Amino acid sequence: MTHLLGKTAQDYLRQLSECSESKMGVTRFPFTPEHRRANALLTAWMEEAGLRVHMDDAGTLIGRYDAGKNTRTLLMGSHQDSVKHGGAYDGIMGIVLPIIALQALKRRGIQLPYSVEVLAFGDEEGVRFPTALVGPRALAGTIDISVIDRKDKKGISLHSALTSFGLEPEKISQLQRSPENIIGFIETHIEQGPVLEHNGLPLGVVSAICGIERHQLTFTGQSAHAGTVPMHLRKDALTAAATVTLEAEKFAIKLPDLLATVGQLDVTPNVPNAVPGKVSMTIELRSSVDEVREKAGEMLQTFAKETAQLRGLGCEVHRTYSQSATRCDPDLQLAIASAIGSLGKRVFTLPSGATHDASAMADLTPVAMLFVRCKKGISHNPAEFASDEDMGLAVKALMKLLCDLQP
Repeated sequence: MTHLLGKTAQDYLRQLSECSESKMGVTRFPFTPEHRRANALLTAWMEEAGLRVHMDDAGTLIGRYDAGKNTRTLLMGSHQDSVKHGGAYDGIMGIVLPIIALQALKRRGIQLPYSVEVLAFGDEEGVRFPTALVGPRALAGTIDISVIDRKDKKGISLHSALTSFGLEPEKISQLQRSPENIIGFIETHIEQGPVLEHNGLPLGVVSAICGIERHQLTFTGQSAHAGTVPMHLRKDALTAAATVTLEAEKFAIKLPDLLATVGQLDVTPNVPNAVPGKVSMTIELRSSVDEVREKAGEMLQTFAKETAQLRGLGCEVHRTYSQSATRCDPDLQLAIASAIGSLGKRVFTLPSGATHDASAMADLTPVAMLFVRCKKGISHNPAEFASDEDMGLAVKALMKLLCDLQP
């Protein structure tokens, strides 16, 4: 049965991967012909599962299993969109697997004592428009409605794109759900990292979605001739930036549950025969524990200023972005863990370093995530892959969870 469920998932995802603007990988941006084609496939499979399907005005395709009046609803799902030349599993797998689980329960004649909705959010990646998570934020009531006026690179506004899908974006503010009627939100997702594969495990329980902060640092020294200025008289901005880069790495190695990345360096004048006079750099910190992340940010800012002072450089430091961590609900984590354990698999808990729809849904309801192993941890890449066997196990875990959950 596991193999058949996984094979079905692989077949569905193959068909969805063809809903792509490009032939290399998957390029499926929100509110495009590719999105429309993907929705048509998802709608057909939702209906096979006995779900009633509609799209809300934020572009979320919703398939509902209705257990009757006065029943609370479990929400499941993820996002349908991809990055440019992305993979066939990121996001969309988290829509397909719950659908297959509900199809299997229908074939067995199993009726649940609570309602279920599978949500296919339109835009999580934020690639087409300079905004993201419109669907979950609309449901949570946290959306800034002004984002519908933002435009893509072709000058098309989100408002126009939604309207082209037959939607009424002016009504987005009316989509907010009542928390009292919702059990929680469970998102199934490829891990997008190598931890499960490293541990030889197909599935994982997510403990938290990491918080993120970014810092912009600028060191200002003096550009000079590389052959005429002695080392002890130089004001080299790049050596200061390199020192801070290594210190960020040391912090992340020493401190538990911290990731530090220097992903961007802009060097001036950036020529081989001149001492760098100015360097701008970014440091991104991620942790599932906000206190760890914030403390690391403060320490790195202090270290950068001290480094600049010792080297006779100017230094400007600004925190440009901050997002708190999202703790996954203990009861829903336990439900996922129990389902994994029932399959004879070791229960393994890990944080998510990437942001997901669940982070926005947490403003509405308790959230949890089920991770599925992906080959070599590769994601946002045409080589992204999850096996039939692992996806089949994930479907069985979802079926067990759905049958055992006490609303």
